[in-house]
Amino acid sequence: MPPEPFDSPASPPLHEPASLAPRDHETARSSRRGNRRLPRRAAAARRSFTSTLKALDGLAASGAKVSVRINDLDRGTSVLSGDDFVTLPVAGLGVVPLLIELAAAFESGALDPFEIIERTSVPPVHVAGVWQHLKAPALPLVDLAVLTGSAGDATAANALLERVGLPAVRSRIEKLGLARSALLDGFRDERGPDDAPQVALGSARELAELFAALVNSEVVSAGVSAQVSEWLSLNHDLSLVAGATGLDPFAHENDDHGLLFINKTGRDAGIRAEAGVLAGPRAGVSYALIVCFDDLSIAHRLRAHEAFRTLGVDLMEYVF
Repeated sequence: MPPEPFDSPASPPLHEPASLAPRDHETARSSRRGNRRLPRRAAAARRSFTSTLKALDGLAASGAKVSVRINDLDRGTSVLSGDDFVTLPVAGLGVVPLLIELAAAFESGALDPFEIIERTSVPPVHVAGVWQHLKAPALPLVDLAVLTGSAGDATAANALLERVGLPAVRSRIEKLGLARSALLDGFRDERGPDDAPQVALGSARELAELFAALVNSEVVSAGVSAQVSEWLSLNHDLSLVAGATGLDPFAHENDDHGLLFINKTGRDAGIRAEAGVLAGPRAGVSYALIVCFDDLSIAHRLRAHEAFRTLGVDLMEYVF
């Protein structure tokens, strides 16, 4: 018998709401897009996410666990969802609450942004990042935040987590109302039986809503939201959903074509995750996609990557 499609009764279907009622106010990110506002939804029928649905159906039929959520920022409604309530591993995407707690501590004065942290304060880790390759043996907290947001630097993130404290981050997650998200541990080269099995967990719904709240200045305070958004806007990893944007991975803060974009990705064996905000002249969205798959070959991995890029193309059609 052929495998069940992703939207079978065994799994809540991906869907597009039949009615999208407009909101009474514009979001904060509208001002960052300037005054070049074209008529909304002029091509709504064309922006149907059909290709994304097909790609995600294929992944789910092959045994992958897929969770997706897209929210329209102006209308405050869900555009696409599928198993968005399911908690899955999100790898490095889980550092976003850490950056939020750090920014809040900077704002309150609990931490000095220029406090110097020695690299030797945490055990060496040789996964993603650049600090391990730099000659500088110590850096200020604020620079470690830049490395964490821009390069997914594992050593920098671990140093921040050591200074901020895992209990403080967990408390912040609770205050943010993220009931299905957790930062469990720092980054490790190998995980033993006494270590947490994952760096972090999350759901697509909560991640999409968190990124929407960041660009709408609703996370802790306007200042904290702006600071975290700035760090995330430096992210160099535009290889998944963001591959469809055509943005320069190393300089995309101010796009000439009026595209606002921030994102964070998570990668581990058999895990790919991304959440972010994409806004163009017609519309803006917050999104999150998590795929957990059997990383048996490069073909399995590329198939997962292609689903992210397909979503990126559909999102570009939606916002432009």
